[in-house]
This record gives sequence, structure tokens and C-alpha cells, in this order.
Amino acid sequence: MRSPHVNQEIVMTTVFGKLDHVLLMAPGPSPVAPNVLEAMSLPTLGHLDPDCIKVMDALQDQLRAVCKTRNAVTFPISGTGSAGMEACFVNLVEPGDPVLIVNNGLFCSRMVEVASRLGALVDTVDCPWGVPISVEAVKKQLKQKKYKILAVVHAETSTGVNNPVGELGALVKNSDTLFLVDSVAGLGGVDVRVDEWGIDAFYSGSQKCLSTPPGLAPASFSEAAMEAMAQRKTKVPNWYLDVSLIRKYWEGTPRTYHHTAPINMYYGLHQALDNLLAEGLEASFTRHQAMHERLKLGMGKLGFKPYVTEGAAPQVNLFVPPDGVDANALRARLRSEHKIEVAGGLGALAGKVLRVGVMGEGAREKAIDSLVTAVAACL
Repeated sequence: MRSPHVNQEIVMTTVFGKLDHVLLMAPGPSPVAPNVLEAMSLPTLGHLDPDCIKVMDALQDQLRAVCKTRNAVTFPISGTGSAGMEACFVNLVEPGDPVLIVNNGLFCSRMVEVASRLGALVDTVDCPWGVPISVEAVKKQLKQKKYKILAVVHAETSTGVNNPVGELGALVKNSDTLFLVDSVAGLGGVDVRVDEWGIDAFYSGSQKCLSTPPGLAPASFSEAAMEAMAQRKTKVPNWYLDVSLIRKYWEGTPRTYHHTAPINMYYGLHQALDNLLAEGLEASFTRHQAMHERLKLGMGKLGFKPYVTEGAAPQVNLFVPPDGVDANALRARLRSEHKIEVAGGLGALAGKVLRVGVMGEGAREKAIDSLVTAVAACL
């Protein structure tokens, strides 16, 4: 039986072997800044400790600033971005609700799956992978039928496309249709305007452009969304993700215990958001775009062609390898010989493309140049 006092570093070495330091250049998780890792090593507090509450309050203010919203109900869901997706749909959808989902990638398809499991009557406006969704096609569908929810993925991680969320939001603004947006791969790297774009239910992820380890899903809900939850005919079927219960833990005096908070993750996200706000949102967006261009130029010189030609997401880059280069074999060599991780294609793109993240701390000259140099060496 292992002693409870055994040195943790020795246990890690014995059980896992020596862990490589890998440069994370896939579209998530992204590299984590040293001060974020340092913050996460601070002493753990109880979930109702006064200092824990102070961190939670600060997190809400930071997220409102980054999301550009005044929504009172703005906090990180305890779970990954997929938990954020589940939380938005499970709180707003009841059986028989008509839901329209724009579908041009894997994570849009996941929205369809989640909404369908909740009994929603789902329609889709489909668009080929690698192409931004047609605003006119969505407008046409909205004229044919009244929907409770219009849902879209802002930054589609599977294809490297940023969809025109602002234009889509304008289609349902000042209507009874709620606007639900996934920006797991967008928040922090490209502009997000929750209030201006009329977003009613929003979620993201900590491990992408926010450069925090995976485990939190920043979320925000408008007054209209909260009113829709209050008018439900049935209870939210998922107790853990019931926003009406969770919000009581994030506001008011005294706070109402809901679940044991991942306080050390809160420390990390708090520091990461502080890093982002200290840099400035516009400066961050400019940096991500510049590093996207730097990567595209470097990979282009090696014969790689961008997969997306319209609406390319600077934070998610897909490249088609030159003739004779096996994408999966190249990925394996980058990891084994250069300790760099990039991702492969998903769905129909499996084995055909490389997916490279230009996200948060990975959107730096040193990271981009290291990757391009390693790819050149492999070729």
C-alpha cells in the first residue's frame, strides 16, 4: 500500500514515467502562462470561504469585461466547454421546442445532438465545411417558422471558420427567439460582443484562447434567457447544470452551496483573465491576427495551403499538406522528435489536414517559429 506521505514527484515519475514538456499548438489546450500555473498552486480553500467568494466575485467582473456584457448571470460552469453547451441547452430546451441550428462543422452537429436528446424539434441550415454560414439562408428559414432558439458556433474548431455571429444575432434581435452562441475557441482571441450582438445564452472554454487548463466553461445568460428558464413547464432535467440553482452560489448573501467549487481552477482563470485584460482585448485580437499571418506565411513557404479561403479564424488554422506528405505521419514526428503537438482533421477531413492553434500563449512569435522550423525539419 502506498504511503500517503510519499513524495508526489516520485509517484509521478514511477507511475507515468518522465513527462515531456510539449509545446501545445493544437486548437486547444493551449500553452499555459507560468503565472497561471503558479496561481493554481496556491493553497486550496473551502467553497464557502470568504476569500473564495472574493475570487468568484472578481471572476464574474472579469468575464463581463471580456465578454462585453452587463449580464448579471455570468460565471464559469464547472466543466469543460462541452458542459457549457449542455448547460445552455438543458436550461432552455423543453420537449417539443422548435430550435434552429446553423450547421457547418462538427461542433454545430454536437449542438444538434444535444438539443435532439432533450426532445427539441430541430431544424438546421446546412453549409459546407470550411465556408461561413449564409446569413441569407438563415434569414429565409426564420421567415418560414417561429423558433424558440437560434444556435450557432462562433469559432468552429473542426474547420477553422469564424461564423458571422453579429449578423446572425441581428436577425432575431428584439424578437421572441433566443440567440445561443458557442465561442469556445473564440473568446479572448477574437472579438466577442455578447450584449451588442444580442446573445442570450453564451458559453466558452478555459483551455483555448484564455490559456487556462481545461475544466471551466465561462457562460453568460441574458434577462430574456433567465425569464425563459423561469417560465419552464418542467424542471431542468440536469440538476448539476441547473443555472437557477448554480446562480445562488454565485450571488447574494449568504451564498447557497451547490457543488464543491474547483477553487484552484478559479485561481488560474482569474490570473489568465488578468493577463488578458492587462494586455488589452484589442491588443490580444491584433496579436492573434498577426501570428495567424506569420504562421500562414511560414507554412506557405513549405508548400502547405490554407483549407479556408473565406472567414478564416485566426485562432484555428487548417492546412492541406503538399503532395506526398502524410498529415498523420507528420503529426507523429512533430510530437516524437520535436515535442510539439498539432491536431489532425476531424470527420471527413481526418488524415487530410493539419489543425494548428494560434491561441492565447500559443499566439507568440517564438511558438509560431518553433513550429514552422520543426515542420521544415520533418519534411
